[in-house]
Amino acid sequence: MIFSSLTFLWIFLPFALLVNYLLSLVKKEELKMLLKNICLLILSLVFYAGGGIRYVLIMVASILGNYIFARVITHCRAKQKLKTTKTLFIFALIFNIGLLVFFKYTTFLLEIFQSITSLQFDVIQIVLPVGISFFTFQAISYVVDVYREKIDCQKNIIKLALYISFFPQLIAGPIIKYTEIKKQIDNREESVELIFEGIKKFLYGLAKKVIIANMMGEVTKTIFFNPIETLGSGTVWLAVICYTLQIYYDFSGYSDMAIGLGKMFGFKFSENFNYPYLATSITDFWRRWHISLSRWFRDYVYIPCGGNRKGLFRTCINILIVFLLTGIWHGANYTFIVWGVAYGVFLLLEKLFLGKLLEKNKFKPLNVLYTLFIVVLLWVFFQAENLSSAWQTITVMFSFRSGTYPMFQAISLQQWLVMALGILFCGPMQLLFTPLWKKIKDKTATIWVDYIFQFCLYFICINLLINSSFNPFIYFQF
Repeated sequence: MIFSSLTFLWIFLPFALLVNYLLSLVKKEELKMLLKNICLLILSLVFYAGGGIRYVLIMVASILGNYIFARVITHCRAKQKLKTTKTLFIFALIFNIGLLVFFKYTTFLLEIFQSITSLQFDVIQIVLPVGISFFTFQAISYVVDVYREKIDCQKNIIKLALYISFFPQLIAGPIIKYTEIKKQIDNREESVELIFEGIKKFLYGLAKKVIIANMMGEVTKTIFFNPIETLGSGTVWLAVICYTLQIYYDFSGYSDMAIGLGKMFGFKFSENFNYPYLATSITDFWRRWHISLSRWFRDYVYIPCGGNRKGLFRTCINILIVFLLTGIWHGANYTFIVWGVAYGVFLLLEKLFLGKLLEKNKFKPLNVLYTLFIVVLLWVFFQAENLSSAWQTITVMFSFRSGTYPMFQAISLQQWLVMALGILFCGPMQLLFTPLWKKIKDKTATIWVDYIFQFCLYFICINLLINSSFNPFIYFQF
């Protein structure tokens, strides 16, 4: 099940909100919160079961495994069994990483082994459980924080299960640390105002996904459906720019919907995007793009490896390690490895000398153009099936040739308009009109206009969903 499906919008979400409201009528606070947590846990498991019951069993195994490891680690530490504690922690990491590696990378690793040894055998195809990268990273952060004594282990398995499986951010994030959500699981405030804030955030995210991301995705799909030999440079640039818009509005739209849903149920999640296409450097881009993932790698890989505390050389190695892992996290393909390592190289260049040049440059739009150029080029590797396909695409982009497939056959007037809106609303419009919005946002007329606009967005989204079969989420594959 996905957020932008009619089943979710018309059945699952209204039912979940209704049940949550009815449980709010329970007078005893402790009992009310217990019932709400149980209800949200059941709803989350039902939501995830939409992709297959076997996936639920995998997630349940992850929950049980991490619950037991955290409890035993805490018990051994209390008994001053430090060696045993460390050993159990290592086994907990092996359990989580092993689960992720088995389902996500087994086929890829077998293909590498086959190519190295030249042995011929049938490579098994393992179906990837949706969202496993996200809920596994949350589980790892919980176990690590328990081991570091940053948090106490959760003795109530229902609360831990809700943290790992909570349906708004279960499938594609944002990645939430247990320390950020622990108090909200125990006791959270819910109000009509918060529900309306959540609905607004959700609707804007839905519009990002259904109106902009889906339309841009259709253009990209239409163009790349043709043999690369038939495409001209302008047509390929159009496809890559549309993909650049698609992936931003697809993923940031999902994150907005997740944050909005969280608010509807009393949870407050941190923002996952901060207009990354306005970034003035690659370093700045990764402060703005997929913030929760960057923060996770900083806290659980970069800093434990020494961060920037052990000299320049070690810092450079740590950055490369982080972005190699970032690429691998995104998928079992050489394209993702190249994508991640390339970002690591640019970050190193900025750390060594390029960053100082960018800071000295007074014409900041030039910095934005430099960043966008790198980001757009690297999206080619991200979306390509293999390295050969990526290289062919980049070659055509810079060959300045005309192809046999006409550019204007791939995109309609409506899609041109949506593309223009996508470019404007990925940062430039917000940058220009934020001061004005702050002045008028609390005025009665503005509030009513906002409500009407939200209703119109919802109507447009529903109409598009009914009449379109193209509705994937790019980050579901990770």
